[in-house]
Amino acid sequence: MIARTKAKAAERRGAARAAINRRAQYIPVAGALPRDCLVVDLSDTGARLYVETPLPDVFVLVVSGDAARLERECRVVWRLGGECGVVFTRTRF
Repeated sequence: MIARTKAKAAERRGAARAAINRRAQYIPVAGALPRDCLVVDLSDTGARLYVETPLPDVFVLVVSGDAARLERECRVVWRLGGECGVVFTRTRF
């Protein structure tokens, strides 16, 4: 019998992601109140989020950390239940 191995799926991300599991907020539209979410993993180019409320296709993600505050405009590229993958479209200051 010949053992068959599955080929690894090609990595499609532009940058390596680090698991951070940090609470964050997203702002659905300018002037709206922020809503809670969880950043599961994060890279220089995007993130994987977990949300319990409907997430718009574009929004601003705000992650406050020990050293700095990250604020990025995002676009959703995939959704699966309460999880979604986003790509950062611009840095906000």
